[in-house]
Amino acid sequence: MAENSNSSSGGGNTGLAFIVGGVVVLLAIVAYFVFAGGGMTPETKDVNVDVNLPEVAAPAAPAGQ
Repeated sequence: MAENSNSSSGGGNTGLAFIVGGVVVLLAIVAYFVFAGGGMTPETKDVNVDVNLPEVAAPAAPAGQ
């Protein structure tokens, strides 16, 4: 009789195997997007910065120093 009770205990493990398998597949998809960039090409931006500052002259030093 002990042999029959062991053969019916595999039902709960099947559900757990599907859950673990789903988590593994989900992690593989996330890892692909993180490490491979997901096949998305980055948008190129043209950054042109023009800085025009007025010329600043130093004040004249006092004559006594």
